[in-house]
Amino acid sequence: MLGKSISKNSLILATFALVTAGLLAGTYQATAKRIAQAEKKAAQAALLEIVSRNRHNNDMLADTFVLTEHMLDQLGLKSAAKVNLAYLNGQPVAAIIPALAPDGYSGDIKLIVGINIDGSVAGVRVLSHKETPGLGDKVDLRKSPWILNFNGKSLQNPAENQWAVKKDGGSFDQFTGATITPRAVVKRVKQTLAFYQQHQAMLFKKSPEQSKP
Repeated sequence: MLGKSISKNSLILATFALVTAGLLAGTYQATAKRIAQAEKKAAQAALLEIVSRNRHNNDMLADTFVLTEHMLDQLGLKSAAKVNLAYLNGQPVAAIIPALAPDGYSGDIKLIVGINIDGSVAGVRVLSHKETPGLGDKVDLRKSPWILNFNGKSLQNPAENQWAVKKDGGSFDQFTGATITPRAVVKRVKQTLAFYQQHQAMLFKKSPEQSKP
């Protein structure tokens, strides 16, 4: 009798465990899908801040260039990454390049640098950082318009020796009480422009995938 009771309880527990595992798996899959969709939407929004819809008609999330290990090193990146490419009627418009400034005041500053086909900056955005609130966090567009100062700049404008904060003899403003953070960002944007100049032909080697209507 006792054996039957134990077997019955074991069966009930096993059934409960299976049902619970099934519910958790279903919840995880549903949640993972929503998270993936949210991440895709956020990524697209960030790209569109730099290259607006009226400047391209391809899917920048689909048209990408996978960075080689050497390229990742050049951009300071520590894991696999892609360059997003913008085209208008099949013609190259801009490349949005991920980069990492490792020398922020509080560590890594993750960026995307949009560069027009002519080598000028389409826009720069800081995706993540750990800089001091009220000081170094002014690299974030939500905190300050400072990052917009890169728009239209190139390796020729300003001159190469002017790609530095004013404290170092350059043309870019630093923040009151915080020089290390803007210095790190200016340095990495300049390096990313040099990277683009070196690899432009390779980045746009493939034909674009036109967006579906």
